[in-house]
Amino acid sequence: MDAKARNCLLQHREALEKDIKTSYIMDHMISDSVLTVAEEEKVRSQTTQYQRAAILIKMILNKDNCAYISFYNALLHEGYKDLAALLHSGLPLLSSSSGKDTDGGITSFVRTVLCEGGVPQRPVVFVTRKKLVNAIQQKLWKLNGEAGWVTIYGMAGCGKSVLAAEAVRDHSLLEGCFPGGVHWVSVGKQDKSGLLMKLQNLCTRLDQEESFSQRLPLNIEEAKDRLRVLMLRKHPRSLLILDDVWDPWVLKAFDNQCHILLTTRDKSVTDSVMGPKYVVSVESGLGKEKGLEILSLFVNMKKEDLPVEAHSIIKECKGSPLVVSLIGALLRDFPNRWAYYLRQLQNKQFKRIRKSSSYDYEALDEAMSISVEMLREDIKDYYTDLSILQKDVKVPTKVLCVLWDLETEEVEDILQEFVNKSLLFCDRNGKSFCYYLHDLQVDFLTEKNRSQLQDLHRKMVTQFQRYYQPNTLSPDQEDCMYWYNFLAYHMASANMHKTMRKRNNTFIVRQ
Repeated sequence: MDAKARNCLLQHREALEKDIKTSYIMDHMISDSVLTVAEEEKVRSQTTQYQRAAILIKMILNKDNCAYISFYNALLHEGYKDLAALLHSGLPLLSSSSGKDTDGGITSFVRTVLCEGGVPQRPVVFVTRKKLVNAIQQKLWKLNGEAGWVTIYGMAGCGKSVLAAEAVRDHSLLEGCFPGGVHWVSVGKQDKSGLLMKLQNLCTRLDQEESFSQRLPLNIEEAKDRLRVLMLRKHPRSLLILDDVWDPWVLKAFDNQCHILLTTRDKSVTDSVMGPKYVVSVESGLGKEKGLEILSLFVNMKKEDLPVEAHSIIKECKGSPLVVSLIGALLRDFPNRWAYYLRQLQNKQFKRIRKSSSYDYEALDEAMSISVEMLREDIKDYYTDLSILQKDVKVPTKVLCVLWDLETEEVEDILQEFVNKSLLFCDRNGKSFCYYLHDLQVDFLTEKNRSQLQDLHRKMVTQFQRYYQPNTLSPDQEDCMYWYNFLAYHMASANMHKTMRKRNNTFIVRQ
């Protein structure tokens, strides 16, 4: 329903509830196909005239423009001309059987549901990513009639929250799968008191009439029980959206046989909850054309008129939505700084690429560092060791086994932690695994650990010498080509030039 119509109905709600008799009005609305027989029975089951009128108006508020117009016409036909006059100023200017309006094809019904559920609006600069949105919607349709989880995961700044909000801007999905509405909760990193507050707020939102309890739940267990009852009894076909989930223990508070869509950097957060689980992975970067489209919208230029630096910015950040949005917002204020921001990006001066945006983080280094800080203490140093990896180089598991002097299974478990948290990427080719970092992650680690780089390279060389000194490499070893191509690079970076010359004379690959 249009905001104007809705506000008008809310403004005159008390007068309508006080005066109307619902029986004949509902006959008109049923004939217009905006009210069902089941809804009519629900209204008729109320004991007083006032209660019947109140629940009818509540139903209309949850419907579209057609319901408002039908109600208005019913008032006219049944002799309530004074009450109809109160609603005349709120009559929608546009109405159709589909409920479509001019806002990109989004219906008034969709706008109302999302507004009531606290779903964020589209960013000021927005480009569609239809393939990913469709993939999310397909997974959500699988929850139709069945409790379960849909997880959208990916690295920092890849646009997970925007995609989650966009996926539910669909009339057929909301009407057919989640007619009870959607409820958005921004979770983030929480301790127990913060989680309890989130749960209390959600319970209050779901029970505005206080029909279940007038007292807020006092602890997480009580809040979980309250939420379960509210979702099953009052909102059985609604969708709960949990944005930016970090910890598995947080999800347990929402494990109530609901329909849940969540965004996270860690795809393993749902391992501890029950029910069907569906996953949508979001690639770390936009394509070149999408990235240029965002920049063109920020600076109000045609794509073909963008300077050459625009192409270099997209290439340098691998199309990261966060970076493109931050730089685009800066260029909107300073349109002559293309070369300057490209240089800052190339020189890894992330703190200078800072601007308020639709993302939760105002700077690239902030978005990257928070993921690293959330790692377990016992594996943080292993991630620091990855600072010496080069861009676009896939490293076999065996190389890291040598570096860390650990068994293959132990190394794979550590690396899987990084992969799960979108801090590392894995390329699986049959039984062999190769790992690599996004270019932005390489730049971030290089800058963050610059003072340690020489020692880290030295550690790599020393471990290689310890492992392979008595032997020669053979071509059938999965790490052979890595050492052949990059050992000299590690030696040079460690300032081990004498060792490097000696290596050139003695490095033998056994045929």
